[in-house]
Amino acid sequence: MTNSPSVSRNGAHGASQHEPHVVIIGGGFAGLAAARELRKAAVRVTLLDRSNHHTFQPLLYQVATAGLAPSDISVPIRWRLRHQANATVLLAEVVGIDATRQIVRLDDGTEIPYDFLIVATGARHAYFGHDEWSAFAPGLKSIEDATDMRQRLLLAFERAERTDDPAVRDANLTFAIVGGGPTGVELAGSIPDITKRALRQEFRRIDTRQTRVLLIEAGPRILSTFPEALSRAAQQDLEGLGVEVRLGVPVTHIDNDSVTIGEERIPTRTVFWAAGNVASPLGRMLDADTDRAGRVKVATDCSVPAHPNVFVVGDLSIVMRENGQPAPAVAPTANQTGQHAARMIVASMNGRPRTPFQYWHKGDLATIGRHKAVAAFGRLHLSGYFTWFLWLFVHLMYLVGFRNRASVLLQWGWAYVTWQRGVRLITRNTVSGNMVTGNSTGSRSASASAQVAAPEAVSPAAVSSNAPAERDLRLV
Repeated sequence: MTNSPSVSRNGAHGASQHEPHVVIIGGGFAGLAAARELRKAAVRVTLLDRSNHHTFQPLLYQVATAGLAPSDISVPIRWRLRHQANATVLLAEVVGIDATRQIVRLDDGTEIPYDFLIVATGARHAYFGHDEWSAFAPGLKSIEDATDMRQRLLLAFERAERTDDPAVRDANLTFAIVGGGPTGVELAGSIPDITKRALRQEFRRIDTRQTRVLLIEAGPRILSTFPEALSRAAQQDLEGLGVEVRLGVPVTHIDNDSVTIGEERIPTRTVFWAAGNVASPLGRMLDADTDRAGRVKVATDCSVPAHPNVFVVGDLSIVMRENGQPAPAVAPTANQTGQHAARMIVASMNGRPRTPFQYWHKGDLATIGRHKAVAAFGRLHLSGYFTWFLWLFVHLMYLVGFRNRASVLLQWGWAYVTWQRGVRLITRNTVSGNMVTGNSTGSRSASASAQVAAPEAVSPAAVSSNAPAERDLRLV
């Protein structure tokens, strides 16, 4: 291993500065919020991410269902920080952290020293001890995941059009979504719009209106973090769209040809996973207590108890609220913990005491389909037409950049008037058969598996969506 000649303890890239060096790992909601909070601080910031872009995760499902293009919900991290003179962005993958030596190790052997460290590497989908399911049931955490999901969705109709076997046709026109949280509900509610409107006149041998969509939730209700009345309203909306909602029965097996719910085997060629999460493996390198999912149990100021100059934020952390409950693993928590960690760094530099993190819950929003959404703002519970437009407005306003807002507004307007999906592109090679081959399955799944820590084995009964992921807006 070699030390980078361009990175010093007190600065980044050729720095002989005296300002403390803050290294941020991860350019998601939490990492980017921390970096921007430090824009006026007397520090040097180095943000490390293995992707060059920041993704607005609450709208990933619309990329997966061909409603939006990846560029509509993503911006380059460098562009986002282009006016922040004290910030440097490096495209790099972190493979190790030595909190004693205060260095971060990159995959090429480079060691980057820090004075303060913020770890914001989030989580990936977990399969509860069944990692072999990942090849058949992709999750939704990144642009790559979304385009892979879109590929599988569209190819299912192409395969159904080609076959003469009614059983094979029915299997290809059956879609199973595992997990009844916001991601699963949004995916399940979007597919009927495609099958009943956008595609119905484009195929000659199949009737896409006969598509079967199942939403599978091991818990007693969908949207379990919402009030029960709104969960019931969302389920009624889904069932009104033709979605079969299966509650209280776990998924016990997934393979290339089917999904098994309890003892019932359902032939399907397309399963989407929205049920669980496992934290980034970097959390286990910090000499800190973690839960079964690998999330770090941080102090009240979001720091690691054994290393006060190391902060863990976003989906990778468990931070307790004043009521004794952990803050939810959603986008607002990520933003707020990232900002709080940055403020605590400035407080430490200025000799001020650190303060406990206080989570501000702005409300919960979820959409089910056109003119269908639910919202909870304290005791105010909303559903229906107006709530759907509220959902659209809130998500539009929290997109990064005018260009993205304008593009998404145009796409939404066009889809509203025409019922069409403008990004129905199949871009990768396939061969005859049931599964997509080449770049669209094996290599991606293997890569994803290598990037997360192996979760502890959990009973299939735990295949539930009760812990939402950072991608959920709820309300940014």
